[in-house]
Amino acid sequence: AELRDHIPVLHATIAGCRFVGRTTVGNIRGLLVPNTTTDQELQHLRNSLPDKVVVQRIEERLSALGNVISTNDHVALIHPDTDRETEEIISDVLGVEVFRQTVGGQALVGSYAKFTNQGGMVHPRTTVQDMEELSSLLQVPLVAGTVNRGSDVLGGGMIVNDWCAFCGLDTTGTEISVIESIFKLQRRSNGMDMSAQPMDIVMDMRSSLIDQLS
Repeated sequence: AELRDHIPVLHATIAGCRFVGRTTVGNIRGLLVPNTTTDQELQHLRNSLPDKVVVQRIEERLSALGNVISTNDHVALIHPDTDRETEEIISDVLGVEVFRQTVGGQALVGSYAKFTNQGGMVHPRTTVQDMEELSSLLQVPLVAGTVNRGSDVLGGGMIVNDWCAFCGLDTTGTEISVIESIFKLQRRSNGMDMSAQPMDIVMDMRSSLIDQLS
């Protein structure tokens, strides 16, 4: 409820479940949902989102799409065992280049990698060589990191876009600083517009989080 003054908030379920972040994946062009999504849920999403956002239900046995796909507006990483048809739908609906990858030896790329159009964070055991390869594919800077006081399941503890990020209450000040840095979320200075609302949201949430942790 506290976010409604800053961003549109859509209440939804997928297959009757509330953990929508692990079952869906999307970007500025589209939203992919699993085949377990009911017709009513699908229609609710289509009615609630802008017309330019394509909502597509896909037949994929790896139905926790948020765990097996990580994407921004240009590139998507997917689980190596994702169906070929699903790969084509991801490319068409989200308008991205698609690469089959693992992150830090983990096939659940959506769980162990989070990236935007500005930067990305990957599993802490990802080697420097692998990070360089991934960074080259994604064309954004990457850092190995954690959330929630050392958790490597980045997808389960953080949601981030090009303007702001939200993470679990256990996330430390150091982890927050790394997140702000790699995703370029710091408040702008040196004569740039300091009134940008998304930056204010980030700073307010950061202060609130630090107060709760201290």
